Amino acid sequence: MNQLPDLAAIEAMDEADPLRSMRDRFSLPDGVVYLDGNSLGPASPSVFGELEKAAREEWGEGLIGSWNSAGWFELPIELGDRIGRLTGAAPGQTVVGDTTSINIYKALHAAMGLRPGRSVIVAEGGSFPTDLYMAEGVVSTRPGTRLLLEGVDAPTIEELIDDRVAVVLVNHVNYKSGELRDMAALTRRAHEAGALVVWDLCHSAGALAVDLDGANVDFAVGCTYKYLNGGPGSPAFIYVAKRHQAEARQPLSGWWGHARPFAFEPRFDADTGIRKFQCGTQPILSLRALKAAFDVWDAVDMALVREKSLALTDLFIRLAETRCGSFGLVLESPREGAKRGSQVSFAHNHAYEIVQALIARGVIGDFRAPATMRFGFTPLYLRYLDVWRAVEALEEVLRTQAWKDERFAARAAVT
Repeated sequence: MNQLPDLAAIEAMDEADPLRSMRDRFSLPDGVVYLDGNSLGPASPSVFGELEKAAREEWGEGLIGSWNSAGWFELPIELGDRIGRLTGAAPGQTVVGDTTSINIYKALHAAMGLRPGRSVIVAEGGSFPTDLYMAEGVVSTRPGTRLLLEGVDAPTIEELIDDRVAVVLVNHVNYKSGELRDMAALTRRAHEAGALVVWDLCHSAGALAVDLDGANVDFAVGCTYKYLNGGPGSPAFIYVAKRHQAEARQPLSGWWGHARPFAFEPRFDADTGIRKFQCGTQPILSLRALKAAFDVWDAVDMALVREKSLALTDLFIRLAETRCGSFGLVLESPREGAKRGSQVSFAHNHAYEIVQALIARGVIGDFRAPATMRFGFTPLYLRYLDVWRAVEALEEVLRTQAWKDERFAARAAVT
């Protein structure tokens, strides 16, 4: 396609979209183009009813009995299996709970324990910061352990993987650029060297097809509040391949990971399955919101999601570069769709101010320091018309230099 589509062609694309009816399953403010679902997904109307029921009926009336009668205790396992359906994991390998950071800590310690005698963790220098912070924390508790980084200690992760490496911690989709890693190839490379891999799925779960079992992955972690739309601060998840569960040990031996938590035994005896990767009591109201959010996914074909994601992001790149390229935008995301997740990032010297000016016009993206404008494209509720309108707003902000208004330079706590 060399010729840019006009507005009529854009509207025709929406009319032909097999996912167009999914937009009605989300609560979105009128007049807003929401391009930040890669940070926080919007709510489904069904979530509000689920929260009301959980709070008023189950908590308010059922009280403590709801741990049994409402199935609260089993929710982390039940929801883990539903995430497994979207990430290519057979039942019994995924559990929901805690935060991504905590689950990274668990997974790294477990992987190190499965590779005694090896003393190196490998990660990306450009990883999401919490991944590196948690890796540093693991290193601080294991004398002699080293953290080696792609882009610092070698140009690529592959060059760092050798027989010293116990575990590789890597993002499936880079949080800033949107670059997509080849999960199967990198996992195979690590295994050839005898290392294990922990995959961070925060920017891929719910955005594209993931095949954890098919790629022979060891561990994976991810959040549920981005493309999975579980709500602000909704619990994360951890995947542990069945073949590792009996031997793996995680360091946070809380009572929900005990083989018999309500026997109240004085010493820890880990469950033999995925339950051992739980820690303490989980936030039931957040889990119930996530449960309702998953109802949206029951009939979703991830192949269609990926197809539309590529179409939306390709369209945005083409329109933005054609209409706004003369204003200093630099594409930071891979141009080739197969190497890109469901987001597009552009660099600009005044990225923060431009994003704030867009938000003031109802086009919500976000900023990542030092100079990245980041736009997420969630196929379930975004229209091609939203892409058109977003680029129109971006062009207007850049052409008129509206971003120079001093109110757009004031830095908020969350960017």
